[in-house]
Amino acid sequence: MVQKDIPTATELAILQILWAYGPLTVREVHEQLSATESLGYTSVLKMLQVMHKKGLVKRNEEHRSHVYRSARPAEQTQRGLVRNLVDSAFAGSASDLVVRALSSKKLSKEEVEKIRRLIEEKAQESD
Repeated sequence: MVQKDIPTATELAILQILWAYGPLTVREVHEQLSATESLGYTSVLKMLQVMHKKGLVKRNEEHRSHVYRSARPAEQTQRGLVRNLVDSAFAGSASDLVVRALSSKKLSKEEVEKIRRLIEEKAQESD
Protein backbone atom coordinates (compact mmCIF):
# COMPACT_ATOMS: atom_id res chain seq x y z
CA MET A 1 0.00 0.00 0.00
CA VAL A 2 1.26 3.41 -0.88
CA GLN A 3 1.19 5.85 2.06
CA LYS A 4 -1.78 7.75 0.55
CA ASP A 5 -3.72 4.46 0.37
CA ILE A 6 -3.48 3.87 4.11
CA PRO A 7 -6.85 4.72 5.64
CA THR A 8 -7.13 6.88 8.74
CA ALA A 9 -9.05 5.50 11.74
CA THR A 10 -12.29 7.19 10.60
CA GLU A 11 -11.78 6.10 7.00
CA LEU A 12 -11.26 2.56 8.24
CA ALA A 13 -14.53 2.78 10.21
CA ILE A 14 -16.30 3.84 7.00
CA LEU A 15 -14.66 1.01 5.05
CA GLN A 16 -15.78 -1.50 7.69
CA ILE A 17 -19.35 -0.28 7.22
CA LEU A 18 -19.08 -0.63 3.45
CA TRP A 19 -17.59 -4.12 3.77
CA ALA A 20 -20.38 -5.18 6.13
CA TYR A 21 -23.32 -3.64 4.23
CA GLY A 22 -22.11 -3.29 0.65
CA PRO A 23 -22.68 -0.16 -1.47
CA LEU A 24 -24.37 2.68 0.44
CA THR A 25 -25.35 6.31 -0.01
CA VAL A 26 -23.76 9.02 2.12
CA ARG A 27 -26.91 9.15 4.24
CA GLU A 28 -26.77 5.39 4.88
CA VAL A 29 -23.06 5.53 5.77
CA HIS A 30 -23.78 8.45 8.09
CA GLU A 31 -26.59 6.54 9.82
CA GLN A 32 -24.34 3.51 10.43
CA LEU A 33 -21.35 5.61 11.48
CA SER A 34 -23.45 7.66 13.91
CA ALA A 35 -23.66 4.62 16.19
CA THR A 36 -19.95 4.93 17.01
CA GLU A 37 -18.72 8.32 15.74
CA SER A 38 -20.11 11.80 16.20
CA LEU A 39 -19.73 13.19 12.69
CA GLY A 40 -22.21 15.32 10.81
CA TYR A 41 -23.61 14.39 7.42
CA THR A 42 -21.40 16.92 5.60
CA SER A 43 -18.30 15.57 7.37
CA VAL A 44 -19.13 12.05 6.20
CA LEU A 45 -19.74 13.37 2.68
CA LYS A 46 -16.34 15.13 2.69
CA MET A 47 -14.64 12.00 4.07
CA LEU A 48 -16.13 9.88 1.29
CA GLN A 49 -15.06 12.44 -1.33
CA VAL A 50 -11.49 12.39 0.04
CA MET A 51 -11.56 8.58 0.17
CA HIS A 52 -12.69 8.56 -3.47
CA LYS A 53 -9.74 10.77 -4.45
CA LYS A 54 -7.39 8.48 -2.49
CA GLY A 55 -8.79 5.44 -4.33
CA LEU A 56 -10.19 3.84 -1.17
CA VAL A 57 -13.81 3.90 -2.41
CA LYS A 58 -15.55 3.88 -5.75
CA ARG A 59 -18.57 6.06 -6.48
CA ASN A 60 -21.57 5.24 -8.65
CA GLU A 61 -23.00 8.50 -9.97
CA GLU A 62 -25.91 7.02 -11.93
CA HIS A 63 -28.49 7.96 -9.31
CA ARG A 64 -29.30 11.31 -7.74
CA SER A 65 -27.65 10.16 -4.52
CA HIS A 66 -24.14 8.86 -5.14
CA VAL A 67 -23.56 5.31 -3.97
CA TYR A 68 -20.17 4.43 -2.50
CA ARG A 69 -18.47 1.05 -2.20
CA SER A 70 -15.05 -0.08 -1.09
CA ALA A 71 -12.49 -0.10 -3.88
CA ARG A 72 -10.79 -3.20 -2.43
CA PRO A 73 -11.86 -6.21 -0.40
CA ALA A 74 -11.29 -6.07 3.36
CA GLU A 75 -8.57 -8.72 3.19
CA GLN A 76 -6.52 -6.73 0.68
CA THR A 77 -6.74 -3.55 2.76
CA GLN A 78 -5.90 -5.45 5.94
CA ARG A 79 -2.87 -7.07 4.31
CA GLY A 80 -1.61 -3.63 3.28
CA LEU A 81 -2.13 -2.26 6.78
CA VAL A 82 -0.29 -5.20 8.31
CA ARG A 83 2.58 -4.88 5.80
CA ASN A 84 2.89 -1.20 6.69
CA LEU A 85 2.82 -2.00 10.42
CA VAL A 86 5.44 -4.75 10.06
CA ASP A 87 7.73 -2.46 8.09
CA SER A 88 7.29 0.63 10.25
CA ALA A 89 6.99 -0.78 13.79
CA PHE A 90 8.74 -4.15 13.60
CA ALA A 91 11.61 -3.44 11.18
CA GLY A 92 10.15 -5.87 8.66
CA SER A 93 9.90 -8.79 11.09
CA ALA A 94 6.53 -10.53 10.74
CA SER A 95 7.47 -12.95 13.52
CA ASP A 96 7.99 -10.06 15.97
CA LEU A 97 4.52 -8.75 15.07
CA VAL A 98 2.98 -12.19 15.63
CA VAL A 99 4.73 -12.62 18.98
CA ARG A 100 3.55 -9.18 20.12
CA ALA A 101 0.00 -9.79 18.89
CA LEU A 102 -0.23 -13.20 20.56
CA SER A 103 1.10 -11.90 23.86
CA SER A 104 -1.20 -8.87 23.96
CA LYS A 105 -4.48 -10.64 24.80
CA LYS A 106 -5.97 -13.97 25.83
CA LEU A 107 -6.95 -16.12 22.86
CA SER A 108 -10.00 -18.33 22.53
CA LYS A 109 -9.57 -22.01 21.66
CA GLU A 110 -10.98 -21.23 18.20
CA GLU A 111 -8.40 -18.51 17.64
CA VAL A 112 -5.57 -20.79 18.78
CA GLU A 113 -6.77 -23.52 16.40
CA LYS A 114 -7.05 -21.08 13.50
CA ILE A 115 -3.50 -19.84 14.16
CA ARG A 116 -2.21 -23.41 14.47
CA ARG A 117 -3.73 -24.34 11.07
CA LEU A 118 -2.22 -21.27 9.42
CA ILE A 119 1.23 -22.05 10.85
CA GLU A 120 0.98 -25.64 9.58
CA GLU A 121 -0.02 -24.38 6.11
CA LYS A 122 2.91 -21.93 6.06
CA ALA A 123 5.31 -24.66 7.20
CA GLN A 124 4.20 -26.92 4.35
CA GLU A 125 4.61 -24.08 1.84
CA SER A 126 8.22 -23.55 2.93
CA ASP A 127 9.18 -27.23 2.53
